[in-house]
Amino acid sequence: MAQQPTDDADYVLDRQVGFIMRQANQRHLSIFARHIPELTPMQFAALAQLCALGPVSQNALGRATAMDAATIKGVIDRLRLKGYIASAADPDDLRRVLLTATVEARAAFDALVPLAHGITAETLDPLDPAERVEFLRLLSKLR
Repeated sequence: MAQQPTDDADYVLDRQVGFIMRQANQRHLSIFARHIPELTPMQFAALAQLCALGPVSQNALGRATAMDAATIKGVIDRLRLKGYIASAADPDDLRRVLLTATVEARAAFDALVPLAHGITAETLDPLDPAERVEFLRLLSKLR
């Protein structure tokens, strides 16, 4: 069990997990925006999952990208405006709409994958190779 500080004098913001994670995330978002300015990280995540999963409902895409219903709707709307998402009725349940990546979306995604790998590498650049593996292992435990 984690030891709790005994009084307010022990609280140092620069040592708090949330503060450090927010700074690390801000650094990552800055790197992402510099390399892929045409999409947000959430749009890229939705595009990646849409390309990986094939036809999927909005609800399932939201779950696959860890986005709530309102957030995934906005992301899908913006990707649709870019011409990256097509929709059609689910042949097994005509009440449900299935989303698919367009040909343009797949081409864009394929072109962006090397940049995405570079973003990950640049984000992890301050760590040596063993630290990168350990960092990702530990970070995954916090999900």
